[in-house]
Amino acid sequence: MMIPKIPFPFCIAVLLFGSLFFSCKQPKKTTTGAPLVSAYHKYIARAEDFYTKSVYDSAYFYYNKIRNESNPKTASDKIVYALLKMAAIQQTQGDFMGSEATATAAVAFFQKNTEAQYKVAIFNTLAINYNSLFDYTNAIRYYQKASALADTPLQKAVIQNNIAVVYMDQQRYDKAIPLLTTLSQSPATLNNPEHLGRVLDNLGLSYLKIQDPKSSVYLKKAVAIHHQLKYDYGLITSYSNWAKYYKKSHPQLAYTYALQSYEKATALQSTDDRLLALSLLMEVSPPSQIRNYTKQYLQLNDSLKKIKQIAKNQFAKIKYDATQERNENLQLKAEKAENDLALEQQKLSNYMLFFILLLLLISLLLLYVYLKNKNKKEKQAAIYESETRIAKKLHDELANDVYQTIAFAETQDLQHPIQKETLLDNLDKIYARTRNISKENSAISTGNSYEMDLKEMLSGFSAPQVQIILKDLHAIPWNKVSTEKKIALYRVLQELMVNMKKHSQCTLVALRFEADDKQFHIQYSDNGIGMSKPITSKNGLHNVENRIHAIDGSIIFDPTSTKGLKIKITFPK
Repeated sequence: MMIPKIPFPFCIAVLLFGSLFFSCKQPKKTTTGAPLVSAYHKYIARAEDFYTKSVYDSAYFYYNKIRNESNPKTASDKIVYALLKMAAIQQTQGDFMGSEATATAAVAFFQKNTEAQYKVAIFNTLAINYNSLFDYTNAIRYYQKASALADTPLQKAVIQNNIAVVYMDQQRYDKAIPLLTTLSQSPATLNNPEHLGRVLDNLGLSYLKIQDPKSSVYLKKAVAIHHQLKYDYGLITSYSNWAKYYKKSHPQLAYTYALQSYEKATALQSTDDRLLALSLLMEVSPPSQIRNYTKQYLQLNDSLKKIKQIAKNQFAKIKYDATQERNENLQLKAEKAENDLALEQQKLSNYMLFFILLLLLISLLLLYVYLKNKNKKEKQAAIYESETRIAKKLHDELANDVYQTIAFAETQDLQHPIQKETLLDNLDKIYARTRNISKENSAISTGNSYEMDLKEMLSGFSAPQVQIILKDLHAIPWNKVSTEKKIALYRVLQELMVNMKKHSQCTLVALRFEADDKQFHIQYSDNGIGMSKPITSKNGLHNVENRIHAIDGSIIFDPTSTKGLKIKITFPK
């Protein structure tokens, strides 16, 4: 059984690109000199150590940790590097399909600032995988992508040599020979003897395949270079090529070279090269040795298949376990978030139960401040007006309903379903009115949610017959407005909306928010009946004026408006 030897061992490409690209950068430092904490810096030392020692399953495990635990937005280059090393490991173990999937995943993380050397290495890895899977079209395509990004003449020369190998595998020697001839004469190749030896080996073998006598010239040059460099991997290939060269003309010499190739591969523990050398020995050895080499070949081939399958299973299990762990962590986080939400909802329910009591305490505190701080008379007057309004609402809207409900309960048979249902309806109405009064006078949040709360309050006055339009609410940078001004503005706008709802008879209200270099502006307009009477101390709008003046602002009621009411509020930044 004959297995054709790959003219230019792909492992050589991986080793060369490893030295050029697969270098681990030192962790960056913060301004304080402490190393940044990240998944990359947490696992990279162990991953690189295992990779160097060829403990590939452990190296793969830690590279996969980096890939799964890194943030794609801030560490895409670290993810690309981890996937690159994972793909290289799978390729080394013969899992070309798995390596192709891993390298393709790395492409998805490419950014504009992704280093070119990573892209070159990924494209080169993909090309090797496609060539090993006999997808020659894609192999050449990705080698060309890598060549376009390569930033040194030697890198380009190595990739061009890889393209020539694909042509040789396709038996397209008319393409391979011109390319290899050009490479053999290029400065980048001539200045790197190791690479020159590989190119000459490939060129000699290509000429041998088309039975051109020039093959021996290049094969002699190649083996001489490998001997001079004491480059054993190159000698494995050269001996194999000479065995093929003498296979028909000098079978005994061919056997000698094939045996030398096998012995070198065995000494270097290169399983794939041993397998290729055994396949050649099966062709050129004496009849008495054929059975022995065939047996060795079958045993080694079976062993290699088993090792590769075990490696594939290991890599798949590592990925599966990591995915399961990540999913479990996400599930735990989701459950914790749900529990936290439930606790917050329970707290909110408890707060609502004591809301009325809290409102009473706040009212008493405001009254105490009013009595103690007479110098803030205008401000306290506004508070007093607010308290009076609350009391009036309680009296006008609730007292009578409460009295009637009590009387109903005392005079009716509550065991009767209809009377019982009527009582419950009355209690629901009282509760709804109480809640509305509380909401109008509740504490105001002045934090990050202020803008949203203000919008919700203003929009809450819309009704089927009244449309509220808010324009450019975000034009005012609310995070730069003081707490005192936020509270005053909230109450002023609330008072305007209450006044509108009670008296204006309008169907459209517009509020526009603006800002210039020194001041903020709020313009209010509606299409109601306007102001029929001047503002008095008992008028609700008088309270609006007091609040605006308390924050050094101004409020102007437009007397020229013939349609509805127009108000302009201005206050300093």
